Amino acid sequence: MPVSAAATPAATDAATATDAACAPLPVLGRDVLVPLVTGGEVEYAALDIAASAPALQRVWDDVAAYAPYYGSVHRGAGYLSQLSTDLFENSRAAVADFLGCREGDQVVFTRSTTDSLNLLAAVLPAGTRVFVFETEHHASLLPWEQRADVEVTYLDAPRTPGQAVDTLERALAEREPYRHALVCVTGASNVTGELWPVRELAAAAHAHGARIVLDAAQLAPHHPVDIAELDVDWVAFSGHKLYAPFGAGVLAGRADWLQAAEPYLAGGGASRTVARRADGGVDVDWHTTAARHEAGSPNVIGVYAIAAACKALTEAGFEGLVAREQQLVQRVRAGLAEVPEVTVLSLFGDDAPRVGVLSFVVEGWNSSHFAAALSAEYGIGVRDGLFCAHPLVRTLLGAESEAPGECGAPEGAPGERSLNAIRVSFGAGTPDEHVERFVQAVKELVTQGARWSYRTEDGRCVPDTAAAA
Repeated sequence: MPVSAAATPAATDAATATDAACAPLPVLGRDVLVPLVTGGEVEYAALDIAASAPALQRVWDDVAAYAPYYGSVHRGAGYLSQLSTDLFENSRAAVADFLGCREGDQVVFTRSTTDSLNLLAAVLPAGTRVFVFETEHHASLLPWEQRADVEVTYLDAPRTPGQAVDTLERALAEREPYRHALVCVTGASNVTGELWPVRELAAAAHAHGARIVLDAAQLAPHHPVDIAELDVDWVAFSGHKLYAPFGAGVLAGRADWLQAAEPYLAGGGASRTVARRADGGVDVDWHTTAARHEAGSPNVIGVYAIAAACKALTEAGFEGLVAREQQLVQRVRAGLAEVPEVTVLSLFGDDAPRVGVLSFVVEGWNSSHFAAALSAEYGIGVRDGLFCAHPLVRTLLGAESEAPGECGAPEGAPGERSLNAIRVSFGAGTPDEHVERFVQAVKELVTQGARWSYRTEDGRCVPDTAAAA
């Protein structure tokens, strides 16, 4: 199902979602007990999967089964090396299938979404104009500035999906003519969880002769991503957000700019032949395949884990996973709506379709204090701060774009109110009980207050072990 402002899983009728929903997928850490500052232990509720998702049990089992056969890749003559090479390249094919890659597309393995987008920034033709909304995660907001020969246009935060498309079309039209242009956009916000009109933005980009890269870090774990259907030129995502936390990422899409540019890293694996010249230098013939940008010994475990996660999610059935996640989204939104002191952050409005990511602030509470209490008193892990999307969160909080603020700081600068929020995120492995406990904890903290006292330590709120509240 393509991502569109008009057709999204959040628009699914609640009854239909109930019928199609499936059980949570087994993940590692599901039964881990953590201590409470008030005494006793409780099963940990991991509700920060937008930062790093737990490993699917299927991923862990697949990696464990392969581990004894681990060997060098591509250049080894031994059996384990040959087996590992086949596994590595078969993983590339599995990821291409998961993403609906077109004939001729390349799948390059990287370290993360950040690494993938920095790789793309490195291969842009000189003089490329990049268009990026200020609402992006820093991974897709910042890499383009590293190129002195690339011009970056930052677009203001839109307030509707339609406004996003209109803003992009105007910006592209105003900057024409250009030889090369690239649009960078998220599929789902890491702050609000809202789905962006990717297909419509791709159509606008292509109508003006630009290309588009999709940051799918928050989209791919929650929703099918199809490069051909969305008509994007590249997709980037991270394994550690796709229930495969072994330090690998993906950049997939058109091969021409990748083949034409110098290798992202110079070294073994990226080169086909190296020969000394008469003048004492060296001549290098670089690969034109994905290996061109995969110098060094690859992260076979990380790559295989991503492929295993892609297969597990596909076999589980995205329709059921999406339907169940939307039940959880509705449950959280309904629960928070019952607390007048809670304000959920949104660009596109309360009814905007979103994945299992929501950020909010609580009147009378510093967000770090609130997050610390959720952890210490309820065993619930969430995130607080600006979520590596500082311009967006400041816009949503009504702060000036130049206002100072540090991600996770429990107090603002002198004379300034604190600039941070709380983010709760969940997905395919989240049990219903964890979401229910979170909603109940929010209500109790707002109405009854914290049961423990807290202090600032290294810029964070932590329980004060010296005395109870």
